[in-house]
Parts: sequence; structure tokens; C-alpha cells
Amino acid sequence: MDRTNENWVQELQDNDPTAIQDLRTAMIRNLRHGLSGNSRVDDSFIEDIAQDAVIRILAKLDQFGGRSKFLTWATTVAIHLALSELRRSRWKDVSLSAIAGEDNSTAIDPAAADPGPDAQLEHDSVVDAMRNVIVSELTERQRTVILAELNGMSQEQVADQLGSNRNAVYKLTHDARKKLRAGLEARGYSAADISMLSAG
Repeated sequence: MDRTNENWVQELQDNDPTAIQDLRTAMIRNLRHGLSGNSRVDDSFIEDIAQDAVIRILAKLDQFGGRSKFLTWATTVAIHLALSELRRSRWKDVSLSAIAGEDNSTAIDPAAADPGPDAQLEHDSVVDAMRNVIVSELTERQRTVILAELNGMSQEQVADQLGSNRNAVYKLTHDARKKLRAGLEARGYSAADISMLSAG
């Protein structure tokens, strides 16, 4: 399996069955290594992702620029595919209403970067103000999308659940963020105070 970048590309473009099998074997090995700490990953998941990755890699061969080793580039494609699938599966059975909760204020409490008492008090103050703005100043749909975003749900998944499209959700999220920032600034919080939340 010791090929140059040029050999990999040429043999895969020629649909050489040995090169395709070697690529699949390498992707299984590299995915196992790269995802070894993830409890949601099993052999079946890795084999499925490796298969999908080989198909994706074959379709993207013309995008390989040769700035790295071919297997490094291919592994990046495979890992990205795996992480996207893990994110998608994380939210598969979670509804937007479960994220937002009845009062639309649940789970927006990222941990403070510095666990010291002063930093924690400041952090808690910003989070409380954020909850207040979300509940009192955002529309129901804006609350839903901003809480979904704060909890890590992708815009594609939000769009699916809302029966909308990504562009509409992007606009909704953008407007919600603007209102949230303006509401926090009106309550005396600076951009640095607000950015503290994402740094935590």
C-alpha cells in the first residue's frame, strides 16, 4: 500500500480494485484511530463511514491538490464525514420543543472558562441576562433557533424540523443574534462580556 500521491490518484481514477480496497482498508484503520475515544462509534459505524468515504473520495479526486499525502487528505474527508454523521445522529430523535423547553430558556448555561468565584458570578450574570432577552425580546421562532444553535444543533437539522430551508433558518438565526446582542448591550453588557460565553 506504499504508493505516491500520483499513483493513488491514477489507480483510483482507473477504478483499480486493489487500490479501492486498499483505500477502504486505510480509511477503516484511520477512522478507528481518529475516533477511538468516541463511545458512539462501533465497528459497524466505522465500516459504513469508510464505505461512504471511499465513494466521496472517488468523486472528489479532482479536488486533491497534492499539498499533503493522499491518505492524509482522504482521512480528512472520512473524518469530516464521520463527524457530520455523529452530529446528525445526536439530534435525530431530539425535537426543537425539547431543546427550547416550555419557558424557552433551558440549557443555555455554558461553563465559565475560569472556575473562580468572580468569573463564575460574572458568567452567571451574563447567562441570566441572556435568558431574559431570549424570553422577553425574541419571537417564538427566534427563541427556538437560537436555543437550538446554543445547544449545538446544525442549521440543516433546525430547517428539517421546522419544515424550512437553510437560508430561511440562517436569516432567522442572524436576526435572533442581532436582537440578543442588542438586548444584552442595552442591559450594560459589552461585546467582551458576551464573547466570554463562547470562550467558556
